[in-house]
Amino acid sequence: METRFRSLLPTMTVAEAVLAFENASRTLGRRVFGMMVIDEDGELVGMISMYDILVLMRPKHIHIWGEMKDIDVTGFIRQNLQRAKQIQVGDLMSTDIITITPETHLLSIVDIMLRKHVRRLPVLDRGKVVGIVHISNVFFYLMEQLVH
Repeated sequence: METRFRSLLPTMTVAEAVLAFENASRTLGRRVFGMMVIDEDGELVGMISMYDILVLMRPKHIHIWGEMKDIDVTGFIRQNLQRAKQIQVGDLMSTDIITITPETHLLSIVDIMLRKHVRRLPVLDRGKVVGIVHISNVFFYLMEQLVH
């Protein structure tokens, strides 16, 4: 479990969240691809990842664009980015959050991550966020055990 983590407020904009991702990456010395969203009362209310933001950028029917020769997509990304700047994190975040406790066994963590396709699990102790477990940390910990 990592006890050094950054979080976002649900009222932050996507632009502020992207800056927070960049700052957290710089501060923590590794790329940060997702963060917990914690409200003003310190309650975990959601999770947001780069995936959630990319989904916002992707047009719903992009899979048929290749067949459409008369579409001009010039400036589409720029327009979408402009619109996305003001959208709030609370409108994009996932609210169906799977959490664990500090006592959750490593095998249970691996099972949850693989079955539920999650890359990070918030750690709660008596309802308060005390850390986060990243799939990369679990993987490298297990691989270290394998080779030593």
